[in-house]
Amino acid sequence: MNRESFRRGLKDGIPIGLGYFAVAFTFGMMAVSGGLSTSQAVLISLTNLTSAGQFAGLDIIIAGGSYWEIALTQLVINLRYCLMSFSLSQKLERGIPQIHRYIVAFGVTDEIFGVSASQEGKLSPWYNYGAMCVAIPGWSLGTLAGGISGNLLPAFLVSAMGIAIYGMFLAVIIPPAKTNRAVLGVVIGAMAVSSLFAYVPVLNKVSSGFVIIITTLLVASIAAYVCPVEEEKEANSNES
Repeated sequence: MNRESFRRGLKDGIPIGLGYFAVAFTFGMMAVSGGLSTSQAVLISLTNLTSAGQFAGLDIIIAGGSYWEIALTQLVINLRYCLMSFSLSQKLERGIPQIHRYIVAFGVTDEIFGVSASQEGKLSPWYNYGAMCVAIPGWSLGTLAGGISGNLLPAFLVSAMGIAIYGMFLAVIIPPAKTNRAVLGVVIGAMAVSSLFAYVPVLNKVSSGFVIIITTLLVASIAAYVCPVEEEKEANSNES
């Protein structure tokens, strides 16, 4: 049973690992071009496993931000993983030792959570281990390849490939924004608040780390108040 679950996890993790390699390649190049060594960039990817968090943290590191900025930024950006871990803990088979739960929680990402939550019935931790065995090397090796290439490729090419992360973010937000007005409103609101911090004389002095924190909390709070999730719909989605 564990072997079969592990194999299914490996199979489902292959496209995740390939996608991670492409995005992490850009992270590796940006980290090296920003002054970090290749080994430092790989260590960050190996121990964090969060694309948005790593890119935001990298910006703060390059800008010489404080530890508090990094800590608060990572807390806000990665807080969703706590909710995902709580959800998966309810889906895991009963009697699973705590050590398995900790390892599964470490490997939780948006994509791994998605494929894990879609499994029928109770979930074996070995399924997550299979997905993690592909996704984590894909993310780390992509960072390594990007870091090495950043030292070899011309500066203009490295700079041009640095926009790949923005393409990934657009691919994430555009499809749901087309069908969900709440998502569209959050996107527009975040753009508006970010623009204020970029161009208003006093606000443009705020560091990039706190801009992310303030924008996230402000826009998310307004969206939750204006467009709350109805309890009936939420209950139906949980039952399905």
